[in-house]
Amino acid sequence: MIPLYNEAPVIGSVIRDLLPVFSHVVCVDDGSTDASADVARAAGAVVVQHPVNLGQGAALQTGFEYVLQDPQMDCVVTFDADGQHRVSDAAAMVERIRNGEADVVLGSRFLDGRTRIGSIKRLVLRTAALQTRWSTGMHLTDAHNGLRAFDRQVTANIHLTQNRMAHASELISILATLKPRWSEHPVEIIYTEYSKSKGQSLLNSVNILADLLFR
Repeated sequence: MIPLYNEAPVIGSVIRDLLPVFSHVVCVDDGSTDASADVARAAGAVVVQHPVNLGQGAALQTGFEYVLQDPQMDCVVTFDADGQHRVSDAAAMVERIRNGEADVVLGSRFLDGRTRIGSIKRLVLRTAALQTRWSTGMHLTDAHNGLRAFDRQVTANIHLTQNRMAHASELISILATLKPRWSEHPVEIIYTEYSKSKGQSLLNSVNILADLLFR
């Protein structure tokens, strides 16, 4: 399941990479002002649309509610739209759920050395993970990673109310309350020229820091 906002240049290739491994790809278009929804449909995804931009948290919640309508859905993966995740990592995370190892598998870019990350963003993410440990008791190494896998029961009990960056912290708080069997999984975040050109790395760091300071 992909929250989608103004990613028309890349979303088609992201979906085409996913479909050979994940036959059901759902995009929640969060009020995009470009052709993202049309490109996603043409690439083979089911597209659910918000009429206006509500934020990534709202897009995730809409996606969870949509996929739960399928009685055969046993696991859902959240996958970023900008091409920064590896499909192989997502598949390995789902396998850990389906083999009974965990109910929730959370991606971490800090469990191996594949991800190349700037010092400022590394510091912000490490600080966020430490704050999450203090507030929830969950000993995460990467609390703001968009690649996650949940089994059906956990998905049905996620009810996000924070629409924007604070949704990541809220999601971990929900998991801490639910107490599922959870694990982290090493994943690579690929900071592409495309994502860098949009300023997402720096912007997300600022948003995460604001969430830590003011929520």
